[in-house]
Amino acid sequence: MKLGAYTACLHDRPLDETLKILGELGLTSAEINTGGFIGSPHIPIDDLLSSRAAREEYLGRFAQAGITLTGLNVNGNPLNPDPLVGPRHAADLRRTIELAALLGVKRVVTMSGLPGGHPGAATANWMVNPWDSQWLDVLDHQWNEVAIPFWTDIQARAADADVKVCIEMHPHNLVFNPPTLQRLVEQTHATHVGAEMDPSHLFWQGIDPVAAVEHLGDLVFHAAAKDTRINAENVRLFGVLDDRFTRTPADRNPLNLGGRNTLNQWPQHPSWQFVAVGRGHGDEFWVPFLRALHAIDPDMAVNIEHEDTELDQIEGLRRAADSLLAAARSAGVS
Repeated sequence: MKLGAYTACLHDRPLDETLKILGELGLTSAEINTGGFIGSPHIPIDDLLSSRAAREEYLGRFAQAGITLTGLNVNGNPLNPDPLVGPRHAADLRRTIELAALLGVKRVVTMSGLPGGHPGAATANWMVNPWDSQWLDVLDHQWNEVAIPFWTDIQARAADADVKVCIEMHPHNLVFNPPTLQRLVEQTHATHVGAEMDPSHLFWQGIDPVAAVEHLGDLVFHAAAKDTRINAENVRLFGVLDDRFTRTPADRNPLNLGGRNTLNQWPQHPSWQFVAVGRGHGDEFWVPFLRALHAIDPDMAVNIEHEDTELDQIEGLRRAADSLLAAARSAGVS
């Protein structure tokens, strides 16, 4: 099993320094961003697409640092009806599959995407609890008219490239839990589309990630190490579908997510929040989680994703790495 980190949290540092940090933390795997919601400062995509020598030099930097490049990450919304967002994110995904094949990287991480609610819609629309038939009409359109054709094409591209596309089951996407992941795989007859198992987004939905791994089995291709703390006192008042987000003021340079879209500010006193590995759940979760992943694929990569706002970049990575490596030793998978 390869334990490492997704390097987006270190985008302010050069790649070589980033790889050195991962190595000093005892990690041996890296996942690099190639487009979608955020930029790609750790990979010269155009150069690598056009030059074998550039690809050899790039991979040599990982080898010299003792780090394996285990995934390319292109999380975004490739189905967004916004013409400034969806087409670009979709192109980023197609280009990343091509690049992964050229680099010999077998895993591309992304999201399923979310379309509009009807033909001609300009805004993505998430149907959470479709108890009214009109909302099933929306889902029929989103799946049958948009998602299935798009993902059938992605499956074909991934199969041709011999690359597995790993979907993060993420709310505000059509695929956000095990049943929707299975639906996408079944309706596209996919062999090269499956799951990136990120427990953090399952925790707050009330899903047991270990049960999800065991249920999906060999549809799990890749994994993230990100924890979630459930703040029970706040859940009592606000529930887990907590909508108290606020806009980030322009003078605070909000993160652009494509087109006119920016990242909002998290609620104060949230119902749940992302934390470093071990700060939401201890070995009682992480040990069986790693064992379940190892049972599917002993060579699976599990990469830390640091989004703990209570810890800075390095401290957050260090806390997560220490907890993940200790859990791996306890699980007997290191």
